[in-house]
Amino acid sequence: MHSMTGYGRGHSTCAGVKLAVEIQSVNKRQIDLAINLPSALAASEADVRAAVTRRVHRGRLTVSVVADPGAAGPVVKINEPLAHAYLKAFKGLQASLGLTGEVSLDTLVRLPGVIEGANEARVSPALKTALTGAIESALDQLMAMRAKEGAHLQRDLLKRARLVHSILTKVKRLRPQAVARYRSNLRDRIQKLEIHVNMDDERLAKEVAFFAERSDFSEEVTRLESHLDQFQVTCRQPDAIGRTLEFIGQEIGRELNTLSAKANDVEISQLVVQAKAELDKIREQIQNVE
Repeated sequence: MHSMTGYGRGHSTCAGVKLAVEIQSVNKRQIDLAINLPSALAASEADVRAAVTRRVHRGRLTVSVVADPGAAGPVVKINEPLAHAYLKAFKGLQASLGLTGEVSLDTLVRLPGVIEGANEARVSPALKTALTGAIESALDQLMAMRAKEGAHLQRDLLKRARLVHSILTKVKRLRPQAVARYRSNLRDRIQKLEIHVNMDDERLAKEVAFFAERSDFSEEVTRLESHLDQFQVTCRQPDAIGRTLEFIGQEIGRELNTLSAKANDVEISQLVVQAKAELDKIREQIQNVE
């Protein structure tokens, strides 16, 4: 089990350029990736995205990459071959259209690619490899933190699932007592009303039987126990299980609501309220599970 919150840093150096990568992740149902790259590495965005999504499947992630040119500082480079090509093309167009005028230096230096800084050079294979290494280092730290937090979440979720299971065991034990209490309460009400009815009257027996049938929640308890078993098995799986746990949590909540409606007994209702309170805490924790 992995948490969706985490942080990682990675560093690498290539030809004097120092790369620093930071990755932060927080909760989100789907994967949402924001990548901030220097212009020199903009072409590598798809590679960065692929590297991250290979290892992370849910959450909102922010990847920030900083490139420091080092002691030499930024270097401005003039792409003379490109400038000559632009000028030649302009003169050819001028001759073709029969136009006059001069192409100024100011015009040339504003054209794309004529002036490039160290941070705007093309990504060399070596720089690309260095970036990949820094990304993987940051991901290693991120995943380690998510795994550590996930282990805490797993322990808490399993503990609460076992607690709900123990509450259900108490509910099952109280079921026969609830029917007996209903029969006793019914007798007391009749006696208080001073109605002369034979306590073994068939009508009373039918009323008690009707109550027992109406309040029979054995199927709900069976399904709840099955859902809780499945929940605990899923918690121990290493995959991205957050959505599965959310679904199982919804099913547990639905069965608890039905059980609560059928119970018609104070003690059982109190136990169901306790189970629902634990389920609310479980659902809150699940929101952070990948």
